[in-house]
Amino acid sequence: MVKYHADPLSDVFSALADPTRRAILARLAQGETTVGELAAPFEMSLPGISKHLSVLEAAGLIERQKQGRLRRCHLNAGPMKDASDWISRYSEFWEARFDSLARYLEKTVQHDNSNLGDKDDGSK
Repeated sequence: MVKYHADPLSDVFSALADPTRRAILARLAQGETTVGELAAPFEMSLPGISKHLSVLEAAGLIERQKQGRLRRCHLNAGPMKDASDWISRYSEFWEARFDSLARYLEKTVQHDNSNLGDKDDGSK
């Protein structure tokens, strides 16, 4: 299957969709490390980790450098800012919707409570 994304934001969201890749990014947020050190916590082959790293690198989330026999990786968080900004726009939308729902529920409860006083409960 061919995977083609017309925009970098799609690549970022695609890369972030996998829990292994998110764990790799969380580790790299602590500082630069080698591919071997990144692979250690996962029950996965080095080629498997390398595929995850390739996805992260294609999305611009990491950079790999070769130092002698070692390949070191470091985080590039810039593309995550673009994703965060995109999500923020929808966060504002949902907050407005939830505020509207809260106002509606408040009115409904007040209306129901006011109607309780109008009913004859037969206690007189």
